[in-house]
Amino acid sequence: MNGPDKEVKFPLDGYEKLCFLKNIVNNPNIIVGDYTYYDDFENVENFEKNVKYHFDFTGDKLIIGKFCMIASGAKFIMNGANHLTKAISSYPFAVFGNGWENAMDGKSYPNKGDLIIGNDVWIGHNATIMAGVRIGDGAIIATNSTVVKDVEPYSIVGGNPAKEIRKRFDEQTISKLLDMQWWNWDIEKITKHVHLLTDDRIDLL
Repeated sequence: MNGPDKEVKFPLDGYEKLCFLKNIVNNPNIIVGDYTYYDDFENVENFEKNVKYHFDFTGDKLIIGKFCMIASGAKFIMNGANHLTKAISSYPFAVFGNGWENAMDGKSYPNKGDLIIGNDVWIGHNATIMAGVRIGDGAIIATNSTVVKDVEPYSIVGGNPAKEIRKRFDEQTISKLLDMQWWNWDIEKITKHVHLLTDDRIDLL
């Protein structure tokens, strides 16, 4: 066998509170890699509800890599939540019309770009990640963290606002792992080496 079927919704027999996320997402602006899973205490359909302020007219994407682990309650705040910060008022007059519809003529709301999660990223329970943030491969986001800026690969961050707690490995090892990109191996190779991927001795790979 070469691992679980990446095309199934529920890879654990008889358990429907953990899903391979790409197989339940319907929004074309949410892009999810193979084997990334989402675990929800109640219903995995909650995932898209936790992608907040994701309006079609903003055009931004939530992009999640392969082999990520996303815990229940994780939230992603998209650009539709942004208000003006340099204007006299941050109030969104134009959305209410009735004489206010031209308030934003010649102007635009802030847009920080796509929210991008790398590969092999673990996002803890109730973590919140803000619009435009990029989280590097192999990072870990601690429970209840609020991530407001980019996270380096193989970093562990936590708190509100989230700050780096430590790196998972030394810089030389991180560089090797980023070059290796094991998540892009074919599934046969991953399956052959899965016992080494759960080890801490990169030299064995």
